Amino acid sequence: MRKIREVLRLKFDAGLSVRKIAASLSIGHSSAGDYLCQFAASGLQWPIDISDAELMNRRLFPPAAPVPTDQRPMPDWAHVHAELRRPGVTLALLWQEYRLAHPQGFQYSWFCEHYRLWAAKVDVAMRQEHRAGEKLFVDYAGQTAPVIDRQG
Repeated sequence: MRKIREVLRLKFDAGLSVRKIAASLSIGHSSAGDYLCQFAASGLQWPIDISDAELMNRRLFPPAAPVPTDQRPMPDWAHVHAELRRPGVTLALLWQEYRLAHPQGFQYSWFCEHYRLWAAKVDVAMRQEHRAGEKLFVDYAGQTAPVIDRQG
């Protein structure tokens, strides 16, 4: 909280630039700029005569309105699982598509964690017993391997 007040003091009393403020306080210039933007958006005037708790919690960084979990759309895990089988498709890509469709949806860490929990419940193992050399199994998925005919 002291650094935020110091950022505001250096900006409004000393008239320093954001980069000079950041250098003098050993913080990132983007952080200093964010503090000043939050202060401008709060509608407060310098000098401030409110307490630190009031400034932080209610004015500069108000708590985000939580969206109840039951109002957030659940991803279709079967679709996610099927899409992950395609080459080049990642959980990050599927999560980005999910967030484009549902802006109030879950964050990436929740998405990955719950997909892993769902995938652990899916039993995909099938035991196949065969003698070696009796059958040939060819995997056509993914990139192909080049075949070179040295005779022709």
